Parts: sequence; structure tokens; C-alpha cells
Amino acid sequence: MVNIEINGIPLQVQDGTMVIEAADNAGITIPRFCYHKKLSVAANCRMCLVEVEKAPKPLPACATPVTDGMKVFTKSATAIEAQKSVMEFLLINHPLDCPICDQAGECDLQDIAVGYGKSASRYAEKKRVVADKNIGSLIATEMTRCIHCTRCVRFGQEVAGIMELGATGRGEHTRIGTYVERTVNSEMSGNVVDLCPVGALTSKPYRYTGRPWENQQVASIAPHDCVGSNINVEVRRDQVMRVLPRENEELNESWLSDRDRYSYTGLYNQDRLTSPMIKQADKWHEVDWETALGYAVEGIKTVRDLQGIDKVGALVSPTSTTEEMYLMQKLLRGMGSNNIDHRLRQSDFSDQDIAPAYPSLGQPVAALEDNNAVLLVGSWTRKDQPIIGHRLRKASKKGANIMAINSLDYDFNLPLAENLVVSPSQMTAELAAVCKVLATLSGKSVPADLKGMLENVDSHDGHREIAKHLNSADSAAVLIGTQAINQNNFADVRALTNLVADLSEAKLGYLTEGANAAGAWLAGAVSHRAAAGASITAGKSATDMINDGMNGLILLGIEPEFDCANPSKAINMVKETDFVISMSSFVTDAMKDYSDVLLPISPYTETSGTYINVEGQWQSFAGCVQPMAEARPAWKVLRVLGNLFNVNGFDYVTSEEVRDELKAICSSVSADTSSQWRCPAVLNADNALTRIGYLPLYRVDALVRRAQPLQDTSDAMTAALYMNNSTSQQLSVNGEAQAIAVQDGNAATLNVVIDEAIPDNCVMIPMAVEGSRGLGNGYGEIEVRPA
Repeated sequence: MVNIEINGIPLQVQDGTMVIEAADNAGITIPRFCYHKKLSVAANCRMCLVEVEKAPKPLPACATPVTDGMKVFTKSATAIEAQKSVMEFLLINHPLDCPICDQAGECDLQDIAVGYGKSASRYAEKKRVVADKNIGSLIATEMTRCIHCTRCVRFGQEVAGIMELGATGRGEHTRIGTYVERTVNSEMSGNVVDLCPVGALTSKPYRYTGRPWENQQVASIAPHDCVGSNINVEVRRDQVMRVLPRENEELNESWLSDRDRYSYTGLYNQDRLTSPMIKQADKWHEVDWETALGYAVEGIKTVRDLQGIDKVGALVSPTSTTEEMYLMQKLLRGMGSNNIDHRLRQSDFSDQDIAPAYPSLGQPVAALEDNNAVLLVGSWTRKDQPIIGHRLRKASKKGANIMAINSLDYDFNLPLAENLVVSPSQMTAELAAVCKVLATLSGKSVPADLKGMLENVDSHDGHREIAKHLNSADSAAVLIGTQAINQNNFADVRALTNLVADLSEAKLGYLTEGANAAGAWLAGAVSHRAAAGASITAGKSATDMINDGMNGLILLGIEPEFDCANPSKAINMVKETDFVISMSSFVTDAMKDYSDVLLPISPYTETSGTYINVEGQWQSFAGCVQPMAEARPAWKVLRVLGNLFNVNGFDYVTSEEVRDELKAICSSVSADTSSQWRCPAVLNADNALTRIGYLPLYRVDALVRRAQPLQDTSDAMTAALYMNNSTSQQLSVNGEAQAIAVQDGNAATLNVVIDEAIPDNCVMIPMAVEGSRGLGNGYGEIEVRPA
């Protein structure tokens, strides 16, 4: 620590701290444009010039480290004159278009110009004009306003990990833009809108729709991935206008993924379900809530009385709130059924009895960046959970070895120490090889029933490097991602990944689908456990319900044709179900085809609730706006249904009462991620042609699928047959031609795309997109033949 003075105020500051940081920590304001606490120092705007005793000229506070005895003056005549001169230079070319600029009202240049600008310019020369660039559907450009702070450039290099924007030219001829005419495709690109101190980069969906001083901010939680990023929802006249990040250093820092930022654009899609509807004689009728709920109750009671309660179940979206999931399972179990599940895209449930209490990261999100080695198993964190990807990138920049075993050669935004790309069916063999090497390095023994199987497993340099990095790390983590969870051999993958973590003494963690998978397990929205993991007689899992068929079904926030592991079977099952209640914020023609009752429920912005993130944090939020038209919060609808079915314990007045009841039950639940050993059946898989069902990041749930600006980005994939050149020749199909994919007797004609990121003898067909919903399981055998 060193002793300094700023404006006569004595301070003790860590040696090496920049003057601007010391001033900020002391509550002393220094104007700035290029400096940002999360980015490197550029010192190119010079707005933060301050006077330092004994220095011959003003110094930039952002690039001047403190020294013992330093005296800094931010309000002296010298400092003020320097700052005013810089402001005058910045305004030489800046257009006077504040009345039509989206940044007006929250513009750093406006605010600082009030304090350091003049009423008139001394320059009579013509101002420069810079042509705007189209960089995609999310960011609007007005580059004439740019002051060359380079925050956007540094963000791409240092945080997003992709240098998409850069600076060319010098002086007033400097231009910020892309190297060639292309869009900005980072999954976190929207953060440059927050970083831009002027109106050069603004939100394209929000453009010309409102002024910031008209908006009210409501704190909420992002609903699309397991991080639970903190957000502010801006509201005007009871309508959501935009979503911004809310700073939380433990989770999302000051960043937000594009999916969480722009998904609000789907809230007022034309598909919004605005009133209860019932189907009678194949015709739909809009009715009041009392009629719809009465019709729903009678329908389920009829099925129960004729077919038995064991043929009644519920499928729940993993983005539902904890309160909704808890009430749904309480309703079903109160009626005598354990058929409830949120694991819609999972197909292997064979080890669910020995699974942990809930899927946890095994450590705080912020702690990820402090690991020395991380192994990702079936995970593309960059797209699946962008904030987790950001934390791992920070770890990599500190020297951590990030490794991956995946079924696709994903484009990570960080260097991988090792990257094994294999068919899903071969992943167990790869993990077993790592276990074999780890057992030798650590001196620990493997389970007896696996020892003989490992004799037939060959290891290579990749396995040895992964084992070496994990074994030698002071702090290591092994993370199971959504791809691994959705594979047909998930139980074997989980067992071997557990063993890898045990042998290397690494922390085991899960990166789950949806915002609330942890909440679903704790709430009891699984077929084999009640709330808080209580043991019960197992009901039917999601796959069991789809395979066996149901007579009565409640769907909460899902579209089976997009949200289930086997969409063709799922849609056939619901069509054949005698009575289907769809509780949804949106309605489609397909939903009207298979449903008997449509109950409009509120999206996350119109309801209160709680998400439990992968770290185990319970994060509650309030509704931001009133429910649209006749929509109602799902927890209220379920509370009324509980009363109508005469189930005890449904006398709640607020969602907080539901949350507190569950929280008390869960008070003793352990966050331990380990599970009992279960030996894999086989390690060496067959060579059948295998489908890889990649889930695009903008198709994960009903709201994101309706956010048009996100669907206009390059990450919004369409259905196609992706395969490498070797596999295409083996199948006698050509790139840019069409081929027929066949699964479970269902066929689809799709374009062929040659992509060397796909392993041999595999084809990748995206899940949850229009062209693939007629096919079978996202992972499994597939037949491909020329069209």
C-alpha cells in the first residue's frame, strides 16, 4: 500500500493501481471515454487528464500508476483546462444530432460536454462524414458519431475473444469497422452497445422506439441458461422496451449474452396466446377462465376415472419457475400420479436413481476462472452458456489448460490444450482411456469391474495430455455439458466422467439446459423423486411417457415438436392423447391440433418467481409488467387447479409463500455432484452411422424461437445434413445437393453441407428447427441416402 493525495484527500492505495481506479474507489469523479474497468488501458481519448505534482504536463489518469507520496489534482485550473481542450477537439467532427440519437439521455459525451464543453465551436471547417456499415440485425451503426475510444475493439479482443471490429486509418481518418464487409457474430456482441460512450453503436431492435428517461428499470433474472444472469428490464407504459445487464460480479459481471439481451423481442410475437380457449367438436372457442379451468378439470377427471391416474402426466419446460414446477408436481402427486418430468431432451434415464440431488456446477461461477485445468465433456460453453464460456476464457488467459471431449469440433474463442472430437458412441471409450492414464499417474485404483475392460482400451497422446493437466493442476474441474446429457449413453458418460474427476481430484460440475434445471430437481419435477429429492415410487420419465403414450397430459411452457428428444414420437403421442391441457404463452397451429384446452400463461417478465442457477443460488424476481390481456402467472393457474381438484395445501396468496415452503423442505439438501459408481455396459461402440443433434443457441425455448432479430443472425441454423467430406463420399452424397435422412421410419429431405467439424461416420442435424422435427431422436442411428 502507498500513501497518496487526490484533491487534498489522503488515501492508502495498492501499489500499481492507476490513478483513475484510486479516484473511483474514493468516490472522486474523473471524466473518461476510453477507460473501462473491465478492459485494458488504451489512453487514447485523453479526457481523463489530471495534474500531478512535479509532473511537467497533465497526465492521463487511466495510464498513470500511483506512487508513494503522489499528489493528484483533478479540479485544478491546469486539469480543467486540459479536459476542456480535449472536449473541444472531440466535438470538432461530432454531429449535432442529439434530438434523433438513440443514445441521448444516457450519453457520456452529452453528460461530459455539459461540464467541460463550450456553447459554440471555434472551428468553421466542414465536419467529416463516415458511411455506416451493416454489421447485423442486433447493432445499429452511426459511425459519424464515433470518437475512436476503441472500447468495442478491445471488447472483441479481450472479452468476446473474436476480433470482429478494428480501427483503420489515423487521426480524423480513423474508421471503426469490420475488416471486410461482414456481420458481427459474437454471441455477446450486444455488450458493445453498453460500452459505446456515444451513439455510434446502438441497439437495432430498440432503435427509435423510446427514450431512456421514459423507461423504468425492474430487476429480473435471465431465463435462458443455467447461469441466471442478472438483468434490468426497462419498461414503458406497461410494455417491455429492452433488457440490459445488471452488474453482479459473482455471476455475469457487467456483461450479458445476446440471447438474454434480445429475447424480449419475442414477447409480443403474433403467436401470443391472449385468452383461454377450449376445443369442442374440433372447433376452438374463446372462453373465460372459469369455463376453461372447469373444462380442463372435467377432462382430466374423466381420463382418471376411465383409464386410471397412472395414465395422467405432465411435461414441464426447464425454463419454468421453481414455484410453477413445485406446484405442478404437488398437483399431480396429490392426485396420485408421479408422471412428471422436465428432462425433455434427455433420452437415457438408466442411472437416475443414483444421480445427485440436483445438477450443480460444484463451485461458484466466479471460481471457474481460478482453475488451472478444465475438461469439458460434451459442451460448447461459448454458445450453450456464454457467461460460463467467458469465465473459462479468463481462466485460459491466466494460463489454465482448457480441454474438451466433444462430438463436434466446436469453434471455441480460447485456445484448447487438447481437443478430442469423436462420435457420441465413442465418447465412453475416450473417457475410459483418460481414466486408464489417470490411474497410472495418480496411483489410484479403478473399480474392479472396469479394470478388465480397460485392458482393451488404447490411449494416445491426447488422453495422456488431458490426464497430465488434470492430475498436476492445483485446482481442476470436469464439466458435463448439454450435449453429453442428451446423448443416448449419458449414464455411461456420467459414470466415467465421475471417475475422471475422482482420479484427478477435480471438481465435477454440470452445465444444464434451461434456466432452472436445478430448481426442477429440487422442486420434484422429475418422475422418481419428490421435492427435495425425497424417495418415491418412480413414475414415467419424459421418454417413458412419449414411448408408452398417455391418456391425460398437461404441458407447461413447451412445444413437443421442438422441445423433446424425439420430436416425431412426441408429436404423435400428444396427438393420440385423449385430453391435453397446454399452458403456454404462445399458440401455434400444431398446438391447436393436439390440445383440448389452451391456458395463456405469463412469460418471465409478467410473473414473479425463482430460478435456481447451476451454482445453487435461489434468485427471485418480480413481474416487470402486467400480464398481457387474459394471460395469468402459471403458479396462480396451478394454485386454482389444485383447489378444483381438491388437493390439500394449495391455499397460497403469493409466489413467495410457495418458494418459502419449498426452501424450508430443501434446507438440508446437499450440493454434492458425485454419484454412485455404475459400470458401463460397453466401451467400444459399433460403427453405425450416427446422428448428432446439435441444439442451436437461438432455438432453446419458445421465447427465443420467436425473437426475430436473433433468428436473423448467423447462429440461427436451419435444418441440413452436415457431414465431413469423407462421410459424404462414403454415403455417395455431394455437398450443396440434397439427401434423404431416415430415422424411426420418418424421412426428411435436407440440403447437404460439407463441414469438417463433424467426425467421421456422423451427420449433424440441428434440433428444434422446422426441417428436423419430423425425424427421430437427436442422438442415435440414422440412415442417409441420395435424394
